[in-house]
Amino acid sequence: MAAIGLFIGLLCTVGQPILVAEPTRIACVGDSITFGAAIKDRTANCYPAQLGRMLGEGAEVRNFGVNGATLLRKGDKPYWRQGAYRNALGFKPNVVVIKLGTNDSKPQNWKHKAEYVADYVALVRSFQKLESKPMVWVCYPAPAYPGRWGITDKVMKEEVVPLIDKVSKEAGVRIIDLYAALSNKKAMFPDRVHPNAAGAKVMATTIHGAIGKSLPKAAKK
Repeated sequence: MAAIGLFIGLLCTVGQPILVAEPTRIACVGDSITFGAAIKDRTANCYPAQLGRMLGEGAEVRNFGVNGATLLRKGDKPYWRQGAYRNALGFKPNVVVIKLGTNDSKPQNWKHKAEYVADYVALVRSFQKLESKPMVWVCYPAPAYPGRWGITDKVMKEEVVPLIDKVSKEAGVRIIDLYAALSNKKAMFPDRVHPNAAGAKVMATTIHGAIGKSLPKAAKK
C-alpha cells in the first residue's frame, strides 16, 4: 500500500511546472586574443574556456572571438560584419565581456580613431537592448611586446585605453583591466601580441575576479 501511495503521489506531480535553474549565459566578444589564436589546443585553453571551468556548471561561457576583428566600423575587419556578432546577439547573454581594440591600433584602422568611442558605445548598446538585459563589461586591451603586424603597444596604452574610459562613462559599463593584469609578462606573449595558454589563464582569472560576485541570479524556466 505504501508503494501505491508513493506512486499516486508521483502521479500528482505530473503536469506541475518544475523550476529548473538555467546557467548564466556569458558571451566573450573579441578578436584573436579572445578566439585563442596561437594557443595550443585552443578550444580547451583560450580564456573563455578557462573562464568557463572557473565558473563551473552555473555558467555557460561561449567564445565569440574573431581573428583580426576591429571595433571600428571602418576598420579592415569590423566585428559588426562578422557572423560571430550575430551569433553573440542570438545567444541572448546575461553577461557580455568585450575585448576589442588591439587590431584597431593598426595605422590603417586607427586613422578612424575619432569614431572609436561612438562605435564602441553603439556596440555596447546593441547588447544592452537585448531582451536578456545583459550586464556588459569592457576590457582594456592586452599589452603588446612591443607589437607586430602594425599593432603598437604605444597606441593601445596611450590612446585606446583613455578612449575606453570614455566609453565606460558614456555607456555606463565597468572596465576590466587586462592591460595591467598582463603587464610585465612578456614571456606569455611568444609572438609579441597573442598570449599563450598561461596568459589566457591570467585573463580568465582577472575576468572571473571582476564578474564573479556580480553575476545575475540564474534564470528560471
